[in-house]
Amino acid sequence: MSIRHGLLALLERGQMYGYQLRAAFEESTGSTWPLNIGQVYTTLSRLERDGLVRSLPESETGQRPYEITDAGRADLALWFATPISRTDRPRDELAIKLALALTTPGVDVRAVVQNQRTATMRTLQELTRLKYASDRPEDLPWRLVLDAMMFQAEAEVRWLDHCETSLARHRPPVSGPASHSEAVGHTGEEARR
Repeated sequence: MSIRHGLLALLERGQMYGYQLRAAFEESTGSTWPLNIGQVYTTLSRLERDGLVRSLPESETGQRPYEITDAGRADLALWFATPISRTDRPRDELAIKLALALTTPGVDVRAVVQNQRTATMRTLQELTRLKYASDRPEDLPWRLVLDAMMFQAEAEVRWLDHCETSLARHRPPVSGPASHSEAVGHTGEEARR
């Protein structure tokens, strides 16, 4: 999810200033996606530049609230209506890392897989603990976020199992002695010297 659309969705609830937006974002995602206040205000500036939000006069406490515009509502509606494509997501760093480990001399690929599995299992345990920490109805949004993260972690563990099996079966091509014709040619060349 882009921060841009996350903030638009929160502003659809009503006017908010930066710190309120950050708190609401973290409440909605169960703090699984920490957001710093700098990101919030940078994104608000871009949204205002693009005409998707407008800033309102400062309050007596010096806080400037923002509200969503009609163009922002249209952009938000389009985002909700458009499926997320895998090509829109960042590259899978883990898959790239393992592919490079396999082709980089001196790297213990099985250790890379095992280290990742240990870290992923630890993450899965922490997510499970968080999920069962509360069953209040108002916590459903972030429990769904936790579910998504748990399913991704479980899928990653299954994929790491598959990688380990594939590595056990893998027989890298052996660069053996030179072929007969190469040996003959080499010997003949030596004889001519």
